Amino acid sequence: MAKKRSMGEVSKVWLYTAFDYPHTSCGCFEAVTFYIPEVDGLGVVHRSFKGAAVNGLPFSTLADSAAGGRQIDGFHGMSIEYMRSKKFFAADGGWNRVVWIPKEVKEKVKDFIPAELVDKVATEEDATSVDALKAFLKEKNHPVVAKWAAEEAPAAEAEAIQVTEEAAGTMMPVATAGTLPIMAGGFKIILKDAKIYANKVIIQTLKSDKEKR
Repeated sequence: MAKKRSMGEVSKVWLYTAFDYPHTSCGCFEAVTFYIPEVDGLGVVHRSFKGAAVNGLPFSTLADSAAGGRQIDGFHGMSIEYMRSKKFFAADGGWNRVVWIPKEVKEKVKDFIPAELVDKVATEEDATSVDALKAFLKEKNHPVVAKWAAEEAPAAEAEAIQVTEEAAGTMMPVATAGTLPIMAGGFKIILKDAKIYANKVIIQTLKSDKEKR
């Protein structure tokens, strides 16, 4: 039906999610949801917000990735009213996945945020950069923090495999995915049906300049 009604432009639509096949929008939405890969969480910024969102981009830039009928993984045009719905991003974890929203919006929907999460969702007063956001979420023990720990274990295992493969002197596959997104310089590069090989993989924990000092 999506394909028929869009005259072939859209093959499928996934509801209640900002990923893979989010619903399309014309561009007149009140707010836009954007994925923050550094913390594996979702941010929301509304049209009247002044300045840049926590990822350094203004509403106009973020909205361009969701407007005009585009389906871009990690971007989702929406209304503020949707944040009051029981199905708010139900497929992505709901409020457990939201990490940053402007204070003005937070005040409007505060009664619909689970009580245990109200103080764990950051605003521009808590974080104006991704590094500051990550520190805030860790301090508040936001639900996404638990996912970080779960992802660190496979990373450590991958490093051990790399050592074994390197000793054997063979090329090893370090990534295989039907869709592999790469964030670089403000752009998102998507590799389709990707299989990447490398002689060596180095996994390091990144620390901010403040932590280094």
